[in-house]
Amino acid sequence: MGSREIKRKEEKEGYVEGTETGCWIKLRFIGSCISSRSKVDNSISGISTRCESKSTNDTSIDQPVAPIISSTTTSNAESNSSTSKLEEELKVFSQLRKCTFNDLKLATRNFRPESLLGEGGFGCVFKGWIEENGTAPVKPGTGLTVAVKTLNHDGLQGHKEWLAEVNFLGNLIHPNLVKLIGYCIEDDQRLLVYEFMPRGSLENHLFRRSLPLPWSIRMKIALGAAKGLAFLHEEAERPVIYRDFKTSNILLDADYNAKLSDFGLAKDGPEGDKTHVSTRVMGTYGYAAPEYVMTGHLTSKSDVYSFGVVLLEMMTGRRSMDKNRPNGEHNLVEWARPHLGERRRFYKLIDPRLEGHFSIKGAQKAAHLAARCLSRDPKVRPMMSEVVEALKPLPNLKDMASSSYYFQTMHAGRVGSSPNTRNGLRTGSFSRYPQQHPRSISIPNGSHTSPYRNQPPQNSPNPKCKT
Repeated sequence: MGSREIKRKEEKEGYVEGTETGCWIKLRFIGSCISSRSKVDNSISGISTRCESKSTNDTSIDQPVAPIISSTTTSNAESNSSTSKLEEELKVFSQLRKCTFNDLKLATRNFRPESLLGEGGFGCVFKGWIEENGTAPVKPGTGLTVAVKTLNHDGLQGHKEWLAEVNFLGNLIHPNLVKLIGYCIEDDQRLLVYEFMPRGSLENHLFRRSLPLPWSIRMKIALGAAKGLAFLHEEAERPVIYRDFKTSNILLDADYNAKLSDFGLAKDGPEGDKTHVSTRVMGTYGYAAPEYVMTGHLTSKSDVYSFGVVLLEMMTGRRSMDKNRPNGEHNLVEWARPHLGERRRFYKLIDPRLEGHFSIKGAQKAAHLAARCLSRDPKVRPMMSEVVEALKPLPNLKDMASSSYYFQTMHAGRVGSSPNTRNGLRTGSFSRYPQQHPRSISIPNGSHTSPYRNQPPQNSPNPKCKT
């Protein structure tokens, strides 16, 4: 199997300002990201700088990719012909704005480092500003704030994921899916324009912020994300399997409303008498359903399992995979299973940083729901519409554990016996076991690889490149 066959996009960091999270990317990558755009910009000076809407209904995303023709060796006419061939693969609907590269270059202030938000699933993500109802660039702080994703030129797989992103989000409209505003396709330049999500990803809030995310907000986010999956599985015109549900793909608006992003791995679900979709196993280690990893048979219940993993992450404040923890605690699901069905032991699952500020009934119901979603038998897992109904009351429950006599007694005993105690205060597991950052992977034939990369300091003043 060739390297392209097993290539998987890198984990994205979420759309947040570099001053909040920092962004470390390879120097040669960002250099090529900017220099390649300068090269193409010189070759497209005669192309209009206004966007237009376009609708096509041609071939599917899984068909062969049209060849990419370099702008340095072709005339403008040949380049336009190449672009037309690529556009034939799109199933774009009229609500999307077709953008020029020059517009997006100006909107992001020439892709300057100060505009860098992070790394997307297939390239850099930059903050920009365009007209409210158009695509012409405007002064920063005015018009419509957008996140512009660029394509890292990594061949067939990157292009197919770009097509999937456009074709799915171009047709799927829902409050809990990130809004795709427009796209750009010129020569080998492929960019996507999204609504800007000011609070970034759930991953950032759970694992990279010093202050813990409040319990009610966690449950609100869980409910919103569940609504997004329920729409894909049960309400969309054709069922869609998301296939890459994880904390870094859940973005948050100013009011912590959750929206699913990154549809590069999404697949059309089975229809008619078909029970599953057979596909090469791809996803993120720790989130993929075990039966999918073993067989390559993809169903909507694969997404339900991934939702269960994320729900556990929200409850515990732990990552799905963390090799820095003690033996037996590396895999979150396997560590948590014995506690999920126990009425008393489930307290051990709750993020210690919450210090009792969580609903007892809400946590019990969340633990029960997670256990159902993580069932080893996919047929026993609930549908996402059932998950939505189970989650609806949880954000508003007020029976805080901190006022419970049992919890106070248990917590006092745990603090007294804990080795992580300073001056009578429990420091918690977060100080003992620093988190590792899971990376997206391809899982060919059920085998696993999980490359890691160092993360930036929490309070890095500016996004800097790491060589």
